[in-house]
Amino acid sequence: MFFFIIGVLVGLGSLWIAYAGKRRQIRVLDEDKQVLRQEKQIVVEFMHNMVEAVAEGKDRQAMFQRIIHAAILSTGAMSACIYERRPDDTLKGIAIEGLFPPQRKIPKSLLNQSTTRAQFLENIFKEERYLMGEGLIGQVAKSRRALLIGDAQKDPRVVHHDDPSLHVRSIIAAPVLFQGELVAVLAIANPSDGLAFTETDFSLVESLAEQVGLAVHNSDAIQWHIDKSKMDLDIELASNIQGLLMPKRYPPAGDIAFATHYTPAQKVGGDLYDIFALDEKTIAFAIADVSGKGISASILMAICQTHLQHFAQQHRSPAAVLSCINTAMQPTMQRNMFITMVYAVMDIETEQLTLARAGHELPLFFDRHTGGGLDVDPIQSPGMAVGMVPPDIFDRTIENTTIHFGPEDALLFYTDGVTESVNTAGEEYGSSRLLDLLRIHGDREAQAIVDITLESVQRFSKGSGDQLDDLTLIAVKHA
Repeated sequence: MFFFIIGVLVGLGSLWIAYAGKRRQIRVLDEDKQVLRQEKQIVVEFMHNMVEAVAEGKDRQAMFQRIIHAAILSTGAMSACIYERRPDDTLKGIAIEGLFPPQRKIPKSLLNQSTTRAQFLENIFKEERYLMGEGLIGQVAKSRRALLIGDAQKDPRVVHHDDPSLHVRSIIAAPVLFQGELVAVLAIANPSDGLAFTETDFSLVESLAEQVGLAVHNSDAIQWHIDKSKMDLDIELASNIQGLLMPKRYPPAGDIAFATHYTPAQKVGGDLYDIFALDEKTIAFAIADVSGKGISASILMAICQTHLQHFAQQHRSPAAVLSCINTAMQPTMQRNMFITMVYAVMDIETEQLTLARAGHELPLFFDRHTGGGLDVDPIQSPGMAVGMVPPDIFDRTIENTTIHFGPEDALLFYTDGVTESVNTAGEEYGSSRLLDLLRIHGDREAQAIVDITLESVQRFSKGSGDQLDDLTLIAVKHA
């Protein structure tokens, strides 16, 4: 019986030990869960601060300042900073809070500056730049791995300063990454409780750095969309202004009718047409094409149109007008930019049309002779593009060409967006097709000539993709 009782007691003791062990395991698990819950709560609060920083984001530096403030609140550190990666692959301080110790020795020549310690450190911080692999910050950036130094006083990698307020007791530096690309390095120093940073702190800072990477990416994406919206608005405004520069109504010209069409390859383009009266019996019109497309081409074209309107009032010779435009624009134009142009002046009473050509596509002339004869040919006229050569060379090549523009005659002016349209086989529409089209339809009204030409070009290039160049047409028809 005695041994039986002893056995029962031993068994109960073993059960109690096992039970106590389980209780300890449960308590440890509960503590771990509590730590995890606390860490999760810190990360959630940090993410909330990140969202506010991104949403507020008046500028990049202010956003980073909000980020390190949130990092200090989350970790209990005395100071924190962020070094941003720059395009030249260096790291530069962008935001600091607290007395974060400089990562280089402070030159003695700077120690006696008459500023507060905080201002002094901030000035040094803003001037600091680190190469990849240089110092703690550079090492973390190069390795893309976070670094925990619990006892910094004994670590040779830590820069030690004579000023007690700049002593580093403990430090954590973590790379801020997005999709594997380095954005910045986040560093925190000296826990406020006077102890060393722990592995839990280290894990937390790594999590925070990950959230910073996402926040910075989102901020950049938001800013990109804002900038794009502003640019789209500016382009839309430029497109509207450009539309106003293109005449929709034409001056009365007796038996002469005009029709035009303009389609930019982008929202704004580098083609131009203009039709205006010089006096009651003289009509002037022009077509032009800037090398290139987009906003820069449209600005250059607006300048060209201003010069055209100005010099057309001073000279009745088209060659003289183009010469003046070249003289005015050539010195300020970029080397790789030029303007091709045809400018014509028509005397309604004499039916004489005089034109000059600055390197533009040759106008096509539907010439109906008295008695029913017909010729359809390009109007030959020499000349170099505006802005390509200095005035002495330009003026030697430009010449006026005069034709009689009588009843049933027609003219077609166009830019290379018409002739260089391609089909699915990569073949260009070409000037010969345009010449054949005018030969067949040149007896039609001006608007019909434009419409038939557009339909022919669109049918030819159908299925070949987006329009590659600005496309402009002017049809002139004598009744």
